[in-house]
Amino acid sequence: MRNIVSFTHVSLDGYIGGPNGEMDWIVYNDEMVKNARELCDQAGGALYGRTTYEMMAGYWPTVLTDPNAAPMDLHHARWVEDIPKVVFSTTMDSADWKNTTLVKDHLTEAVMKLKQQPGDELLIFGSPRLTHSLAKLGLIDQYHMNLNPVVLGKGMPLFDPNIGTTKLNLLKSHPFECGVVSLRYEVVR
Repeated sequence: MRNIVSFTHVSLDGYIGGPNGEMDWIVYNDEMVKNARELCDQAGGALYGRTTYEMMAGYWPTVLTDPNAAPMDLHHARWVEDIPKVVFSTTMDSADWKNTTLVKDHLTEAVMKLKQQPGDELLIFGSPRLTHSLAKLGLIDQYHMNLNPVVLGKGMPLFDPNIGTTKLNLLKSHPFECGVVSLRYEVVR
């Protein structure tokens, strides 16, 4: 069975976005690009909530036609263009980005069906509301967090305060020279 892995950048005080969704506090340099690339190379699909999907679908396809795109950006743009993508939204009517499936309802059944398909792990990119929903349903298997050396004070939390207790087992940690610490946990069932 495939794992569902939440992949996020998080502040030291547990936020994945500032009060207005800002992400300008995230440390993203060559070290972090390499880390993300390694994670993506192990993935069999990408999962998004509506907001993150619209942001990604509005940006990455444009990189493919940008003659000035950086090689690392072009590599990721090709990867995300070709990988199977699933967007979970009750408000969208269609998802037109290549290789994208729209799930509008029956969240648990749809995720369980994805988990039972052959292939590598499925990554949730950011998507805090989707992460909150799947965590409440006990459908997230692992959390891969890049802990950034910043305290935001307020914003969008990684964990919904109503989730209850979830025990985690540390699988891997790695400090980067830039001050970010990569943490990978599995949910203890």
